[in-house]
Amino acid sequence: MNTLTITQLMQLKSEHKKITAITAYDYSMACLVDAAGVDIILVGDSLGNVVQGEKSTLPVTMDQMIYHTQMVAKAARRAMVIGDMPFMSYQVSETQALHNAGRFLKETNATAVKLEGGVSVAPLIKAMTRIGIPVQAHIGLTPQSVHQMGGYRVQRDADRLLSDAQTVQDAGAFSVVLEGIPSDIAKQITRTLAIPTIGIGAGMHCDGQILVFHDMLGLNDRKLPKFVKQYDQLGKRIISAVEKYCEDVREKNFPEAKHCYE
Repeated sequence: MNTLTITQLMQLKSEHKKITAITAYDYSMACLVDAAGVDIILVGDSLGNVVQGEKSTLPVTMDQMIYHTQMVAKAARRAMVIGDMPFMSYQVSETQALHNAGRFLKETNATAVKLEGGVSVAPLIKAMTRIGIPVQAHIGLTPQSVHQMGGYRVQRDADRLLSDAQTVQDAGAFSVVLEGIPSDIAKQITRTLAIPTIGIGAGMHCDGQILVFHDMLGLNDRKLPKFVKQYDQLGKRIISAVEKYCEDVREKNFPEAKHCYE
């Protein structure tokens, strides 16, 4: 089975077929979501929240992102794998940005990288794509700028958002994540751009959608944003299964003879 290509993503947009994306952070998760037929697996710096237990994505390091992306890329057969460039891995200089973006392709076998920002990061997107590194942009609510934005707030400046979207496309981004944007603005951006838009808290008019694996499957107890739809409560089911295991061991019901070697 061949990995989904950027050309095929563009074709999905042109044919008005929705693009599916989800985060994953290790081999086992990636095997499952890839088998389910998802188009894009983003190894998000959201692992800081859902894997490491941090309050934001800011502490996540480049080496940690490489480590997790390596595991995910080993599992993916069809899905495109995108590595999320963490805070301060591309902001210091163009040289640093190119070096770190190149690490994702060289060390992990990911197809592309994602970086947050619009007009401000357009020169970096242009530099990366010029040397053959595909880039997914990310505008609107950008978690790495949470302190500057004054918290996780819906972004409503339509003029700025449209300018950001058009600029990252012109710089060479092959798609753009729209996060925390009112549906009508996301609709306008999606209609304006030739590249696919991937929404998270940006309404139903985007070309595709992405959710965090742990959020959609109920694998954490954090308060969920309004835009998250939970498709299962695996956390509760896991707790129940482990409780049953503990009970069986304590009551001497496990292991049974069939679990023992002769």
